Amino acid sequence: MVSIDVKNLCLEYKIPRRFSLSEGSKPLSAGGRIEQSAGRRVVAALSDVNFSLGSGDRLGLVGPNGAGKTTLLKVLYGIYEPTSGSLDVSGRVDALFNISLGFRKEVTGRRNIELRGLINGWSMEEIRARTDSIIEFSELGEFIDMPLKTYSQGMAARLAFSVSTTFEPEILLMDEWIGAGDASFRDKAAERMKQISQKAGIIVLASHNESLIEKVCNKCLRLENGRADPVVNLETDGAGND
Repeated sequence: MVSIDVKNLCLEYKIPRRFSLSEGSKPLSAGGRIEQSAGRRVVAALSDVNFSLGSGDRLGLVGPNGAGKTTLLKVLYGIYEPTSGSLDVSGRVDALFNISLGFRKEVTGRRNIELRGLINGWSMEEIRARTDSIIEFSELGEFIDMPLKTYSQGMAARLAFSVSTTFEPEILLMDEWIGAGDASFRDKAAERMKQISQKAGIIVLASHNESLIEKVCNKCLRLENGRADPVVNLETDGAGND
């Protein structure tokens, strides 16, 4: 059973002495706040974040730039370790923070499917068995055998999404770029996200596009300066999926 349980999660990091930042609590445009902790200045990137997710949940993270959305995704993925609080993640996690992660611009889209699959721990047999369906879903056609450096951002996003969701990750973490590409592909991607969650999966999506959040998510968490409001159940409020 997949689940994410976050309790009183905090993330702080020390400010190097060479930076002359003013003391006291204040917001940072890059995310978090400057605070005094145990006699030293720290950036409070996340403070007392709480939520629980289970099978089928799709959590949208919203808030202004520097609110802590991407930082929270990276904590969930294990890139950052919380300073305090607890984090319990049960299930296989895949993350899309950067559409170029694991891709090489000088090789073809087809070769990048192999590279991305290997990074994700798939066997070559598994990769070959899924390659045709990945290409079909991405709608890249003959461009699949062109170097990635010839792709537009939307084309690269379609390829990245198609690869990362073809094996139906149990937990999928996504950051904003889902809005790339044309409207028809966004609708198709949203439908695949819905199918993933219906098959006992969890999705956590950070986006500035609140209409997208309302369309694909059943829960919403608003952050600002690293602090989180209580989770809102969009379906209960009548703003969730059909």
